[in-house]
This record gives sequence, C-alpha cells and structure tokens, in this order.
Amino acid sequence: MRALVFVAALLLAACTPRAEPDLNPFAEAYVRLALEIGTHEEGYIDAYYGPPEWKTEAEAHPRSTADLKTAADALSAQIATALGEARDPAVQRRARALAAYVSSARFRLDMIDGERVPFADEAERLFALRPTLRPLESYDAALERLDAIVPGRGPLADRVQALRNRYAIPQDKLLPVMQAAIAECRRRTAEHIELPENERFELSLVNGQSWGAYNYYQGDNHSLIQVNTDQPIYIDAAIGYGCHEGYPGHHVQGISAERLYRERGWVEFSIMPLFSPQGPLNEGGGNYGVDLAFPGDEKLAFERDTLFPLAGLDPATAPALADLLEALQELRGATLTIDQMYLDGQIDRARALELRQRYGVTSRERAERGLAFADHYRSYVINYSSGEDLVRAYAERAGADNNARWRAYESILNQPTLPADLQ
Repeated sequence: MRALVFVAALLLAACTPRAEPDLNPFAEAYVRLALEIGTHEEGYIDAYYGPPEWKTEAEAHPRSTADLKTAADALSAQIATALGEARDPAVQRRARALAAYVSSARFRLDMIDGERVPFADEAERLFALRPTLRPLESYDAALERLDAIVPGRGPLADRVQALRNRYAIPQDKLLPVMQAAIAECRRRTAEHIELPENERFELSLVNGQSWGAYNYYQGDNHSLIQVNTDQPIYIDAAIGYGCHEGYPGHHVQGISAERLYRERGWVEFSIMPLFSPQGPLNEGGGNYGVDLAFPGDEKLAFERDTLFPLAGLDPATAPALADLLEALQELRGATLTIDQMYLDGQIDRARALELRQRYGVTSRERAERGLAFADHYRSYVINYSSGEDLVRAYAERAGADNNARWRAYESILNQPTLPADLQ
C-alpha cells in the first residue's frame, strides 16, 4: 500500500506544473547595483523613478567598485540559474534581458576602473550589439556624387555648409518652430500609441554641450527636452529632434518603460542606465521614429507647408534641402568608422578632425563637437546608426503597411527586448 501511495505521489509531482522562478529579487538587486555604480560615474544613471529610498541608500553607503563587481558576478550566476529553470517564454525573455543588463553594468565597472578594449568589443559588451563598420574608402563614391550636385566652387564641406546655412532657423523663431514640430510628432504618434492623459514635456534652449539635444525623462510621464544652441539649428532638425527626443522617441520610450515598472511590477524598468543594451533600441528607435511618423514625402510636406513659413524660410526651397539630405544619407556610418579608428588609437585627433570634416561634409566646429561627443561617450556612438539599422530592419520586416510597422515598433517598447531579439 505504501508503495502505491509513493508511486501516486511521484506521479502527482510529475504532473504538477513547476513554479516559474521569481525574478523580482534579482531585478531589485540589479537596480540597487546600478544606483551604486552611478555614485562612481556621473551621468551613468540617465533616469530613475523607482523607490526614492533606494537612491538615498545607494548614495549614502555605496560599495567600492571591487565589491560591486563581486556582487554583479554573483547576481549573474543567480539569473543564469533562474533562466535555466524557467519554462515560460515570457519569463525566459525577461531573464535574458536582465542577464544582459547586469553583464553590461559589470563591464562598465571595469571601464570605470580604467579597462579599455577595442571599440567594437566595448560596444558589444556594453550594448549587446556589435557594430558593422565599413572602410572609409567605401564612402568615396557617395562623396563624388554629392560633389556633383552641390553648387559652387571650393572644398565640398564648405559648399555644403554654405548651403545648409541657408536653412538655419533664426534664433527668435527657434522655440515656435520646435514647439510646432514636436506637437505634430505627438499628434502622429498618438494615432498609433496610447499616451497617458498626464504625459507632458518641457522644452528649453541651452548651450555648452557636446550633444545637439537631450531628453531627461523625469518619471510620472514627464520629460525635460533640451536643445543645444551652440551651433545653428537647421530646419530639418526640428522634426528630427521632435521625434527622437519626444514622440515616438525618448519621451514615449520613458513612458513605456515606466508602465512596465508601475503596471507589471518589473522593477528593472524603474532605471535607465546610459550604458546598457537598451541604448541601441532607444537611440535607434528615436532616429527611425522620423520615418515612422512621417513616411514617404510627409516630412517634406509638413516642413514646406508649416515649418518653413514659421521660420521665415522660403518654402519653395524645401525640395532642394530634401535632395541634399538624401545625398548626405549615403555617408551615414562614415563618422562611426572614424570614431572607431580614433578611439582605438589608429589615428590621432588632428587626423580624426580632418576625416570628420571630409566624410561628415561639415565645418571644423561641428567636427570638433562630434569628436568631443566621441571622447566623452566613446562607443555609445554606435547606438544611433547601428541601432537605427537594427530597429528599421525589424519594423520593415512587418511589411510595407505603416500601421504594421508602428505595431512592430511598439512591441519593442512593451516587453523586455534586447538587440538580439530584433535580429
């Protein structure tokens, strides 16, 4: 009889679904780890809207980088065990993402302590995406085509710069132009993604930064968007910044991440480290957001009919600007190769500036600002071009219908997603 009871118990145990591992303790440990890393590197935490006492505790009693590395290694092992035990694909996906976040944080600690590896290896270890880098000579044909269509004499970069300067937004028109652009980006995004009633942003103009624009997500569906006015801002940047920093870019990305935290209890989404595998998805998604919100000729039409008049520019010249931007697009990626050569020590700063002017077809001042960004953020630069290529390919595999592409984009935001999930 006892044998039959024993066998029955074994059969019952075999038929009873095993509970999925609880990832929440590991997620909390990751957030606390990231907050403490932020005490060792200013700017590491791009946004945090979790329990305020966690931040207070992290800042009051931060562990050393050596102790944080030990903690990260132990946490990685725990997550790996949980991933091996998970059976639900959704739990597995979340565990894989959490493991990648911890791995990135662990390597960033090494970098804080001075470790340097080749550019592509650094990018892969921080952002879980290895960039594709083309040799500079592969862009020479694009330079020749551009040279043939830009009027005037003298160096191509000077001629392009002179042409671009015709489309600079006057300083006194900048705020109304930016506000109109962001409002249209928001209207178009709201047709596809549900936005909270209390979502909002503040817009301000700043200077003295290496970047062109920045979104500081504040939590509670609120962002501060800053635009740097050190250099002239061209009319095409209005929609570019509006989509990238706002809708459907960083502002919407912040709202979506906070939803995962508030509504689903996934505490790892209460924090946004600047250096993490979310980087290619956020920066690449912000860039792709322009084509998503303004497919085909719709960007040209809105700029011509609304933004050009607001800026006091001649709307009849809008198509010429669109043609120039299309030609310049062929050179996208060249500066990534230049930054790799520079950061890996293959060329010096003077040569990097020279090449940035040539292949970026820009002024020395803008080349210097771009190189200053690379100096400060290093391999973060891959997130814009490599990230955009990744997000674009994923969305466009959904088909030619723009609604399907919006759904694909939103799917990146509403679940744990790594670059590998899009490949």
